[in-house]
Amino acid sequence: MAARTSVRLDPIARDIELMLAEDLSPEAQGQRFADAAREALAESQETNRQALGYVPEHDTFVDGARRQGLDDLRGAKLVAFEFHLLVDVIEWIDEQLVIHSPVKTERYARSHVWFADDTEFGDPTKPPPAESYVVLNAQPYARKIERRQSRQAPDGVYEAVATLARRRFGNIAHVSFTYRSFPGGAVGEWAKSASAAKLAREVRGGNRGTHEDWLTRQPAIYIDPGR
Repeated sequence: MAARTSVRLDPIARDIELMLAEDLSPEAQGQRFADAAREALAESQETNRQALGYVPEHDTFVDGARRQGLDDLRGAKLVAFEFHLLVDVIEWIDEQLVIHSPVKTERYARSHVWFADDTEFGDPTKPPPAESYVVLNAQPYARKIERRQSRQAPDGVYEAVATLARRRFGNIAHVSFTYRSFPGGAVGEWAKSASAAKLAREVRGGNRGTHEDWLTRQPAIYIDPGR
């Protein structure tokens, strides 16, 4: 069963008699509409509970304006509930990346960097609107960890978390493991070093102009909300 990201209640589409009954006062019509909206909300919350195992938070909109509740719906045309599903996905992935990170120095755990449409943002609990999201690690040894070369993370980190997230949130967003270039942070500084240049020459050869991209390609998790 797919989770719902939003539910919209149009009084005419849902029940013509609800708003056209001539014997109802505007107050009574508004109350009927509020009751129908609460019923639709409860149905969507149950759908999300069955799909996700919990009921996500939501925002309420009446005729496009954010509201705290459903009091006084006289004359209202449309009620919409928007569930905070994408925020849940991003928060959960960020939390799992920290949980699965090697903890020898905590440097790796503090180096997960989030991007919204290639623009870095700092707070995974408040992601800006975007077509897609990416998180990667800024440490140059992140690739070694992903290749199972860390005793503290024998199964890697990013690919494992991406797999868990895909199983948990596959009905909300497309989640995949990938690699992305990040010429910043610690890995960007390392890519400018003589040892990195030597490694690129020996392993990659070819055009030096392509070395930076290769040296800074980091394990990443890609999220497509699928709007």
